[in-house]
Amino acid sequence: MSSFDDLFNQEQPNKESNQPFDKEAWAQKKQEQRETVYAMIDETAESVAKDGAKFQSYLDVQGRFDRYSVSNALLILAQRPNATRIADFDTWKEQGAFIRKKESGFYILEPGEEYQRDDGTTGISYNPKKMFDVAQTGNSRKRETPTCPDDRTRIKALIDHAPVPIHIAETLLEGTNALYLPDTREIQIRRGMDADDIFRALAQELAHAELDKGNGNYDRSEHSFHAYCASYMLCRQYGVDTGGYYFDRAPQMLEGMEPQEIRAELSDIKETAGEISGRMNRMLAQQRQQKRPEPER
Repeated sequence: MSSFDDLFNQEQPNKESNQPFDKEAWAQKKQEQRETVYAMIDETAESVAKDGAKFQSYLDVQGRFDRYSVSNALLILAQRPNATRIADFDTWKEQGAFIRKKESGFYILEPGEEYQRDDGTTGISYNPKKMFDVAQTGNSRKRETPTCPDDRTRIKALIDHAPVPIHIAETLLEGTNALYLPDTREIQIRRGMDADDIFRALAQELAHAELDKGNGNYDRSEHSFHAYCASYMLCRQYGVDTGGYYFDRAPQMLEGMEPQEIRAELSDIKETAGEISGRMNRMLAQQRQQKRPEPER
């Protein structure tokens, strides 16, 4: 019979020799991480504002992670621009996945504790959180690749609960497929277009309608860039061809802005696209629910 006594003769670690937890050192390390992450956000915002291709890449990332803040989309762009599905180590473990060897994580910010500012208002601290993309994992449960709705369903979702009426018009200028009219608070659209042209044109004009706060002095030219970008994000999200979109003038639109100002412009674009996609997703979810077969009794 073999003996297992040798298992109990191994040298045991000396717990007393372990270094005690140094709260100050830990706090200092967290602060350094936080400063590094915030610096990365500012640097990426500045780089996005100087390069049209980089700006377009940001829109792609923000479109894939539409529920993430602008700052976190910038962080993903800087560290893992091709990410498609991210989670922290524990979440992947709960889902039965493991992080592949030699894979390093990347950071986003998550809300922490509330604190009192000097002026008496309440703020929220944000802490760096290490994440991993699905491509860095093994044995992850495969998700079904989301399928884009057909042309008719996609357009119906786009106009569902639209904030303004949409009418076919015979008098639009040549080259104009759709137009938001702030004076009458309506959108006019050209007759007889194909599905992709309808979606692109309507997405942009619906973005204008969202950006118009209804105070009677809407300046279309002031918001044309925001609406154009929101239209692009919506097309990317719902499988509409984006080959005709160009962002060469992004540096001109964002020229001279500080990182905080750039993030504010990006937030306007994100929120505008998010209002429209939120309505679309609700309509599409209801449709999927209606198509589910009734359970057998």
